[in-house]
Amino acid sequence: MRFLLLGIAAFLVALALGIGSALLVIRHGVPYATEHAGPWMSWPSEGHPDADLYTRAYLAKSGRLPVTSTTVRYFSADADNQGSPLTSDCEYLLVGQPLQARWWSLALYDGEGRPIANPSDRYSFNSEEVLRRTDGSYRMILAQNARPENWLPTGADPGRDLTLLLRIYEPTETDERGIGAIDTERLPTIERTVCR
Repeated sequence: MRFLLLGIAAFLVALALGIGSALLVIRHGVPYATEHAGPWMSWPSEGHPDADLYTRAYLAKSGRLPVTSTTVRYFSADADNQGSPLTSDCEYLLVGQPLQARWWSLALYDGEGRPIANPSDRYSFNSEEVLRRTDGSYRMILAQNARPENWLPTGADPGRDLTLLLRIYEPTETDERGIGAIDTERLPTIERTVCR
């Protein structure tokens, strides 16, 4: 009986470690399946027929139906440039450069991937509506209250985790695998400006 209980305990520990490590990898990625550029992370093979098992698990968890990676690249960020988690208790300044793609959108979600309810009904900006500077760059502010230029509301709930999702459609170049090539130097920086 003792051996049976030890076997069950070992199985439960192994199961917990296996599930925990898989969730950790899905959240933070692995070097061969993800690309990191500052606070941004991308799974370049999502939507690719040869996607690895971790990429497929990430997609299953996200609930998104993948579009082929030659057509769309996704980048997500849940931290600022210093590595601090994005939260509704702080305000952030994003500065982005023009991307070599037909169209892009940048949306703000809560930590569970849901749009943040707000009286302005503002959930994202895209390459056609964002206010730009003369050099083609743009500034975006994440804050609870309205700000000039491009403002994305973080909502009134304190301590809410935030996630940014950048969708880049029809990149003008692809790599040798046929995956859309994105100059990661042109992705928006995310700087925390003030916290409550």
